[in-house]
Amino acid sequence: MYSRSSEPVRFERDCAAVLVPQGEEVNLPAGSVGYITQALGGSYTVFVEGNLFRIAGRDADAIGKEPPEPLQLPEGADDEAVEQLVWKQLRTCFDPEIPINVVDLGLVYEARVLPTGEGGQRTIEVKMTLTAPACGMGDILVADVRDKLEMIPTVAEADVELVFDPPWNRTMMSESARLETGML
Repeated sequence: MYSRSSEPVRFERDCAAVLVPQGEEVNLPAGSVGYITQALGGSYTVFVEGNLFRIAGRDADAIGKEPPEPLQLPEGADDEAVEQLVWKQLRTCFDPEIPINVVDLGLVYEARVLPTGEGGQRTIEVKMTLTAPACGMGDILVADVRDKLEMIPTVAEADVELVFDPPWNRTMMSESARLETGML
């Protein structure tokens, strides 16, 4: 969890956080000190007083970091361009305990771009799973996927469904993810 190479932080304001791995929402008060243990996909995992907490990218300023830049699409982008951005966004979603994105972990089973018929707006439908059905961070991961997909211009709604069939196993991971975790 904590390592000497972790970046120290002091919370500059009260900040909403999620206790890892329980998934419980808490508030970390201004003045709290800790260490960033993971900074991937625009969110942060911090170690504070013996616990890990996930800080959403929108609250990055609370720990002296910049929030992520707004996403952009070219004028008149087609569904294929939106789908490419969907997969790019999905690769910014990380389990706070595992430094591998949900796509390379093999957690995303399907992502579909559907036109709504209203002024170029789209809906995104995602089916994804978890590495373990009882994962306390499941709701947090689903919300992160939904929030990041709804940041895409022209996306009116992202419907993220958690499924457990087929059950996840390590063979669903990309080769690079298996190499990184030693799960060959």
